[in-house]
Amino acid sequence: MARKPRIDQRAIERHVKDIVKGYERAARRNPIRVPIQTGATAEGVSMVGRDAVEGNPILARLLMWLDEQAQLNPAHYVDVTRFVEEEQLDGEDPSVLAFELEQRDLVKIARSWGGTPDVSLSDAGRVEVSRVKKLQQDRAARLRYTMDASLRWLFDTAGGQSPTDPALFLATPSAYFAGAAISGTDLHQALAHLAEHSLIERSDTDPATVAITPEGVSCALSGGNVQDHTARARTGATYNNFLPNAKGVIIGEQQHFTQNNTDGVDPTLFVQLAGYVGQVSSTLGMPEPDRVELERVAQDLHDEATSENPEPGRLRQFATQLKDKLLEAGTTMAATMGVQMAEQALGALVQ
Repeated sequence: MARKPRIDQRAIERHVKDIVKGYERAARRNPIRVPIQTGATAEGVSMVGRDAVEGNPILARLLMWLDEQAQLNPAHYVDVTRFVEEEQLDGEDPSVLAFELEQRDLVKIARSWGGTPDVSLSDAGRVEVSRVKKLQQDRAARLRYTMDASLRWLFDTAGGQSPTDPALFLATPSAYFAGAAISGTDLHQALAHLAEHSLIERSDTDPATVAITPEGVSCALSGGNVQDHTARARTGATYNNFLPNAKGVIIGEQQHFTQNNTDGVDPTLFVQLAGYVGQVSSTLGMPEPDRVELERVAQDLHDEATSENPEPGRLRQFATQLKDKLLEAGTTMAATMGVQMAEQALGALVQ
């Protein structure tokens, strides 16, 4: 098996420091409004939980803003439209934001005919403000969020198609945790962690850039967070290994498997490839017969890779077939990621 290249952690840290050095101050003074779909709506990119305000970048900022307005004018109701305009959150509906907070019992709404409802912090809202402010000092929680949000941003904006300047993340609505802006230091540490676990890789460009890896794509597609993903990797458990059949029915999942083979084959990458293809097959826009055949080959690869003694020749055969079929499927992000995963798996076979 080809040896995994040794990660130069110091080089990664120096590289990431070069990326964010001097950017933070400029980004905060003159935010970059890039035409990129970040997916940061009122629900944001919360990995903490749908109901956790601190992990919802826009609602948490609105909560902090309402607290500032309450200190200036106690007991007054405020038009949420002002917040959307001041923060330049184009596309956000002030009424929806107000209703989101009302559903959590964090504000009281003064309803009127027409227009945007005015809001005022409720007693529960004041308690939540105090809790969220304390959470801003939780370094571990802040870094966990930064890792999740920056990886999701890379997946949504670049998707592995081209390297991206990660410092641009600091100018997005998602670059806030518990209502406070993510710092350059936070981003530096988060990127170093992502690189250490091969979820992103650097590119020697000017300016310096990073790209999400197939491993990072798998993490994003899993719907979980980075910490859970890397913990499973450390314990040897695989992930995303469920494979639906041609009718979309899940027919197997291997969370742990061990082969006592003598061929020096690590089947992990092949199992991940099969599971990934099973997940994205319906998104490739393939004719139905081609999709069914793609899933059949993926199932063959999954069965071989999880057998007691997988044969390198059959692994190579099925992985090559998947690669060829994915190339025929087009140049979508999902297909390209599958091709990259197939090449990675084939490259790991003992020559």
